[in-house]
Amino acid sequence: MALQLFGRTKDLERRVDEFLDVVADSALTFHRAVEIYLAEECSANFEEQVELIVQLETRGDELARSLELAMYYETLIPDARGDVLRLLESLDAVINAIKGILWYFATEIPSIPEDLRPDYRELSELSSACVDSLVIAVRSFFRDPKSVKDHLHKVRYHEKAADKVVTRLRRSIFAKDLHLAEKIHLRFFAERIVWISDMAEDAGDDLAIYAIKRVI
Repeated sequence: MALQLFGRTKDLERRVDEFLDVVADSALTFHRAVEIYLAEECSANFEEQVELIVQLETRGDELARSLELAMYYETLIPDARGDVLRLLESLDAVINAIKGILWYFATEIPSIPEDLRPDYRELSELSSACVDSLVIAVRSFFRDPKSVKDHLHKVRYHEKAADKVVTRLRRSIFAKDLHLAEKIHLRFFAERIVWISDMAEDAGDDLAIYAIKRVI
């Protein structure tokens, strides 16, 4: 189905679709990288995922800049331009945050106790799912804004589930017989992972308003 907001601007439509693909791929790569780290720490497989997210982040930045220029200088979608640009900026920030978190893993190499790893794994899975649901909601914003609400429900569902997991994980961390510095380090990584779901929810809240403006 065509991106109705863009009318006949097929090139812009293609670039937006590609950008959303990059966001979705970044979320999947993030979850995969965390899974690998929990099993192998900084292995060659993990480093491959870090390199992949660097490439995705670079491509995302390129697409975001080209879309911004197209919307301003080609006078495209003037009525919704501001909302679309803010939406793209929020999504680009998610990719940047994902890259940053994986760099933290690569450089600080946290030692995560075996019994805590399932919660870290679930947390990364929920954050990834939150971003993926957001991408689906954004696609529907361009095609059928009336359906955005249904997809954003999934974003909020995953975000609330992630909040429950990170709360449980914090309690487990500080109940362990570890030095305080180790506990703080473990909490930091849990909070960085859940931050992705928080960013997705914030972007979803803005998207809900943009969708209402398109419908009325």
